[in-house]
Amino acid sequence: MNLTDISKKAQNSKFYFWLLNKVILYKIPFNYPHKFKIVKLTEQSVEIKVPYIKRNKNHLNGIHACAMATAVEMCSGILLLHNLGEDKYRLILKNLNVDYLYQAKKPAIATFSISEEEINSIAENFKNSDKQDVDCSISVKDSEGNLLANGKALWQLKKWNKVQTKV
Repeated sequence: MNLTDISKKAQNSKFYFWLLNKVILYKIPFNYPHKFKIVKLTEQSVEIKVPYIKRNKNHLNGIHACAMATAVEMCSGILLLHNLGEDKYRLILKNLNVDYLYQAKKPAIATFSISEEEINSIAENFKNSDKQDVDCSISVKDSEGNLLANGKALWQLKKWNKVQTKV
C-alpha cells in the first residue's frame, strides 16, 4: 500500500488518518524532527500543523522561517500526490518562495487547496506531455487566524516511466 492509497482511505477512517501521519514521518525523513501533522485532508484541501516546539523555533522564540517553508512544500506536495498518485508521477520541487508577514508565536497551520478543475486540467495535460510544472499557493496562519506567511511552490511532475537518472 502506497502513500496515495493510505491518504484516500484516511478521508473516511480514523485509523488510516493516524497511519497516514505515521507514514508521512518516515516517508519524508527530513521532516521527522518537525513533528508536522496532517489535521485535515479532503480531495481539494489539506491542512498541516506546525507545532510550536523547540526544534521549530528560531533565535527570537518564534517558529523558524525554514520550518514554515518546509510545511508549505509538504502541504502542496501531499495534496498533489493524493490526487494524482505517487505511483504515476514523480514530484520535484523546482522553486519555493515564501513571504513572511507576521511572527509565529503559536502553532501554525499550512493550508493548500486545489479545485477539481485544476486537478482535471493537470491530468489532461499529461495526455500531450510527459512532464509539466504546477504552481501552488499555500497560506500559513496561526491558531488565532493571523496570516504568518504566503508561499508559492512550483512543482515539476513527471511520469515515472519517463524519469531518467544518471548514476
